[in-house]
Amino acid sequence: MKSTLFNMVMVLFVITLLASAGVGAVHMITEEPIAEARVKATREALKQVLPEFDETEDTALTVENLPVTVHTASEGGRVVGYAVESMTKNGFSGVIRLMVGFAPDGQILNIRVLEQAETPGLGTKMVGAGNPLEKSFVGRNPAQMKLGVKKDGGDVDALTAATISSRAYVDAVSRAYKAYCEKAGVEAAVNTVSGASNTQNASADGTSGASATRDAGADGASGASPVLRTIKKRKRKPRRVRRLLGRMQRLGRELRVKSGIESGDWSVKAVPTASSEEVRP
Repeated sequence: MKSTLFNMVMVLFVITLLASAGVGAVHMITEEPIAEARVKATREALKQVLPEFDETEDTALTVENLPVTVHTASEGGRVVGYAVESMTKNGFSGVIRLMVGFAPDGQILNIRVLEQAETPGLGTKMVGAGNPLEKSFVGRNPAQMKLGVKKDGGDVDALTAATISSRAYVDAVSRAYKAYCEKAGVEAAVNTVSGASNTQNASADGTSGASATRDAGADGASGASPVLRTIKKRKRKPRRVRRLLGRMQRLGRELRVKSGIESGDWSVKAVPTASSEEVRP
């Protein structure tokens, strides 16, 4: 078959169509099992972060432009706790989803990680029970904490060599606490500390340093005349070198002419010298 542009386009179209159909088929086959696995993981997390309960009431909220689900747990018609399914997009590798359990008074009962894709051996340590992040929150009320890692001036112990992941974890817990306050009708008293404020302060310090540098430059401008004179001298130096080279070249031609005359080579013609005089044999 003759190779033409139309044939090549058709072949690529068929390949793309088959590949897309394959991906779609795989998605349709795995979509339901994935959804069931997520529901099962959510139920297990509810049991781990809440006390005994008979039923839950789910409420969908939006906190700081991200979806949050609050599961209000009750037993015998009495609220025994709130499980907040929170998330953040500030993880080192993207989204981190947590289930945070709150007592009716706002104390954190337990925390479980539902989804994360952090660096293995570093950020993934947040999944293990009893990790420093979890220990910093469990048994405490966020209203009485500075929500930030200690590196940023907060009360939370960060994971070793995983500061970004730790900040994201704190961000998700802070969002969960705000959702709890909204659902429970409690006034949110969130004292958030982040690395952004420190960065801004550092930037401000850098700005002042830059202004100081400019001031120092302005102060030194009055005494810059010797430097300028040196630069001018350096600019004139190549001109002197060119003149010296020109004189050396003329002297060389004169020497060649004289040596030709003394050896009896009358074919050598005189070359004008610097004084424009001709050397005759």
